Amino acid sequence: SAHSKSMFGIGARTAATIGTTITKGLMTWPYSGVKKPKDVKIKHLMLCAKCHLPQLQEATDDVAKEIVTAVSGLWDKKNRKESVEKLKKININCLICHQTKAITHKWAQGFPQKDAVYGTQDGEHEDENYPIMKKSEILHESVFCGQCHGLGPNFEFEQPSQCATAYGSYLFAYVAEGGHESCQFCHMSKHNKGHVMPAYRDPDMAEAAVRIEADAFGYYWRKNKAEGVTPLAVVRVEITNKTGHGIPDG
Repeated sequence: SAHSKSMFGIGARTAATIGTTITKGLMTWPYSGVKKPKDVKIKHLMLCAKCHLPQLQEATDDVAKEIVTAVSGLWDKKNRKESVEKLKKININCLICHQTKAITHKWAQGFPQKDAVYGTQDGEHEDENYPIMKKSEILHESVFCGQCHGLGPNFEFEQPSQCATAYGSYLFAYVAEGGHESCQFCHMSKHNKGHVMPAYRDPDMAEAAVRIEADAFGYYWRKNKAEGVTPLAVVRVEITNKTGHGIPDG
């Protein structure tokens, strides 16, 4: 799953984007408090880590510096291998979905218990550190995924960030038109993908995502005596989005 390398990304794309956020963003904004990479704190990284590493919110600024060092190391031939290994270790782990994000309406339903994992039912859990199993009311609802694969701009930050809009287009263009399948159904159940939760890089998902129809007609056109006959073609390609949201998105 892409969640297993959420700070590194596919082909280091996420890590590279975090790197440019620091050098082309934070270090150029006059009121960010960041003049050099070493000035980056947790609050700065949360622009990305809100979704890519939510647990970072509970860490110290020393951890932020470690991450920045690892990201910077991607462009250093000597340190690249070590940086890649470190960045691939920090990710969206089981507890992010099955604890941290398991409750959205905390005033009504309470806050997630630190000794519990959340799933489809109440009961006991075999892990001694998390001996309680509790039911999450939203685990199979699209709003659960929408917490990260969201509505677009994140206005809660001092410097708002713009990221995924999948849940927004799901609500406004899919559900509003009568669509009723959930994120979990398409990305987990429908094609038996489980917790891999693939997207367009998976052949089954790519095939299910779009319908492509093409028609081509070839003919010859006599332009003039000097240039003679020219072969031409008319090609019509129609691509239909069959997903529950705009594509591409994240």
